[in-house]
Amino acid sequence: MKFAHKTLLTAAIAIFPLLAEAGAIDQLHQFLQNTRTLKAEFAQTVIGKNGRKPQLSSGLVAISRPGKLRWEIVKPYPQLVVGDGDKIWIYDPELQQVTVRKAGQAISGSPAALLSGNNDLEKNFTLKEAGEAEGMLWLEATPKVGDSGFDKVRLGFAGSDLKAMELQDSFGQTTLIRFSKVERNPALAAGTFKFTPPAGVDVVGE
Repeated sequence: MKFAHKTLLTAAIAIFPLLAEAGAIDQLHQFLQNTRTLKAEFAQTVIGKNGRKPQLSSGLVAISRPGKLRWEIVKPYPQLVVGDGDKIWIYDPELQQVTVRKAGQAISGSPAALLSGNNDLEKNFTLKEAGEAEGMLWLEATPKVGDSGFDKVRLGFAGSDLKAMELQDSFGQTTLIRFSKVERNPALAAGTFKFTPPAGVDVVGE
């Protein structure tokens, strides 16, 4: 089963990692001050509200603050989201289609703004400590606007490492993400955050 474009974009802009220990909110602010780039592997499970079989996928993520991202699903169906700071490109090779959105519109009220925007988080989000569960410390972020596409995001940490993210979106779906091989402040090639639609694909939204 393939991801709908809106689901893919919502998940993609929700995967930016944080760091937390005792006092997750303080660690989030510290992370924003000290982290410029990040890359990791991820495993993702999307659970629908109607009890359908969960959708499983895995891939790679990279970010460069402010505003640049790459969210690449490798298995089972290749899909790619690239944000260059100006536009968000969503590429589905099987459908031969690229959807384009302005980065400001796509990210402004989204979980991506937790990391890719400025550090004035409380302007757009209500942040709170969410306790400990499953051996992780959790932070919860709730958007202050009603059209962000999601209800809340929970992030789970073990020590200083991001291990999990849970996104509850406005469509009744829950997206569970587990991160591994996280690298902070790696050197990333400039082409990581560039995208040119392949010849012959349909481009929607530009």
